Amino acid sequence: MGLRSRQKKLVIVESPTKAKTISNFLGSDYIVESSYGHVRDLPKGKLGVLVEENFEPQYVIPRKNQKTVTALKKLKAKATSVILATDEDREGEAIAWHLTQALQLDENSTERIVFHEITEPAIQEALLHPRTINSNLVNAQQARRVIDRLVGYKLSPFLWKKISRGLSAGRVQSVALRLIVEREHEIKDFKPDEYWTIEGAFTTDEHESFEASLFKIKGKALLRFDIHSQKEAEEITQRLPSLSYSIADVQKTEIKKTPPAPFTTSTLQQEASKRLRFSSKKTMMLAQRLYENGHITYMRTDSVNLSQESKVAAHRWISEHLGSAYVLSEGRTFKNKSRLAQEAHEAIRPTKPDNSPELFTSERDETRLYDLIWRRFIASQLPHARFDATSVDVQGGDYIFRANGNILIFDGFLKIWQTKFEERNLPHLQKDQPVHLDKVTPTQHFTEPPSRYSEATLIKTLEAYGIGRPSTYAPTISLIQTRNYVLKNAQRKFEPTELGEIVAKVLIENFADIVNVDFTATIEEEFDTIALGGIVWQRVVSDFYGPFEKNLNERYETVSKEDIVPEKTGILCELCGKEMIIKFGRFGKFIACSGYPECKNTKPAHEPPSLDMRCPKCNVGDVVQKRTRKGRIFYGCNRWPECDFASWKNPKEEERDKKTEDRKEEKK
Repeated sequence: MGLRSRQKKLVIVESPTKAKTISNFLGSDYIVESSYGHVRDLPKGKLGVLVEENFEPQYVIPRKNQKTVTALKKLKAKATSVILATDEDREGEAIAWHLTQALQLDENSTERIVFHEITEPAIQEALLHPRTINSNLVNAQQARRVIDRLVGYKLSPFLWKKISRGLSAGRVQSVALRLIVEREHEIKDFKPDEYWTIEGAFTTDEHESFEASLFKIKGKALLRFDIHSQKEAEEITQRLPSLSYSIADVQKTEIKKTPPAPFTTSTLQQEASKRLRFSSKKTMMLAQRLYENGHITYMRTDSVNLSQESKVAAHRWISEHLGSAYVLSEGRTFKNKSRLAQEAHEAIRPTKPDNSPELFTSERDETRLYDLIWRRFIASQLPHARFDATSVDVQGGDYIFRANGNILIFDGFLKIWQTKFEERNLPHLQKDQPVHLDKVTPTQHFTEPPSRYSEATLIKTLEAYGIGRPSTYAPTISLIQTRNYVLKNAQRKFEPTELGEIVAKVLIENFADIVNVDFTATIEEEFDTIALGGIVWQRVVSDFYGPFEKNLNERYETVSKEDIVPEKTGILCELCGKEMIIKFGRFGKFIACSGYPECKNTKPAHEPPSLDMRCPKCNVGDVVQKRTRKGRIFYGCNRWPECDFASWKNPKEEERDKKTEDRKEEKK
């Protein structure tokens, strides 16, 4: 990193890819270098926060960053000035501030520039409007960092002492774990309710057919559980064939479907999970690359705003490639739904809308994500999709059936943003027209338990509650899996492990505030208030830490390990004769010899849970739930190795799904 004899301005960004891209836009008067992220951080291995000195953070330059800092100091000494060009959110502001401290720069004179996209016009515009470090944004990031450090370094040792070493607890990760565990309890406690629906197959005198559902009896609309037994359903179906039927009402309307807003961090992660099967971690890694190479705008945002220039560019592309029927008279504007949408100024969009996916050349998964972002942006500036909707009521005596039809008449945004929908065409029917009931089909249903969280639905829930920020979703979800608190099943849904269950139980029973959804969301709002300059950051930390520390000290005294995991088993070790005790490891409970480390005898704590169904392969054994060495759940025969049946999917759920599909086919 050497400067020529001619002095230059030093621009510092946080990544080498970003540095390379910006270098292409700046002339010979600039040199662009990377800090490789944060150059300072709280120390590893100790708290690093002086609690008694107003929570003063003890920042250090980690060993891995010292070479970078030394090189940047040499460049700074030769440069005419230093420009800090890190990302525009709180984390980027904090990186810029840490650079001023590590490089001994004057905060009041060092130029700080921000931009939402890495394009030449955006960089040049930013250089014309430098500012100084925004201390409010830095303080908001410091408050989050300090509180998270206090929680992690104070609460984790409690889990080590009361459950097992190596466990961790975090402010956001603990709430995410609680949501998953409580959903699992809802599923296990769920009691299905029975209900019935009745379908009628009708024909006209012209032999046109259609189907309708029983909708009203004696003028009262049927609610979901009004027909709750086979007996009631059969009583109704026996009366229906003897009645005469005619069309009681026909209603026709046009329905408009509005395009979705351009992506925020949350919605991008959700959609990439559903459509591309990407984890949130992978999505953010790919989006980071796309941003740093100048292909998309900044990818950490909760705003759905779009610049006027981007709307004009979209308008131009739509006009040239789709035609005048798809051109709006003016660009569509979306309102932010998130009450926390403050940090970023624009949604995630392509920097150059003309660079459509077929022209975009990059690594396969980057291209797929870019295609998703580009389509979502262009679709947001397209007209509504329009449907002709028809509602037909068929009456026979006291009974009214209803049929609904819909036909797409203009695809609008659906031309670019493909969405599943089903068209249903009804015959041309008129009021008082006689029709004939050919067949009545009663169908039994049972209510379904709530679905387990997928990455998409978990992120959506965290965002809805105001928990975390756009930058925290991916690392939070990754962490609770790395810690083996939760696993993804074959359907890509989260299930808590035995370890996750016990950690959540301990936190809920003893540290209610830490895993309280409203409490966690309130702290996020306080971080936002700090960012706006409305409150001193140490006050927020102090208000949190006082009650937290008091409760933690009390719990150390009142909670015993025996209360959480009873150790005694009454089983003697067959190797040394000492009692076997229950231990908790990374993959849950196991039994170990109390003579450890002299005797290392261990065995499983319990038999695999049974699914209460015969093995579909041998029809002799039972299907049980097992785990791989890495803790992943699978299903196999309890007669193994005599029977080698094994499946990643739950055979009972597959059997239920097949029955549902069979009923649908019969209905058709």
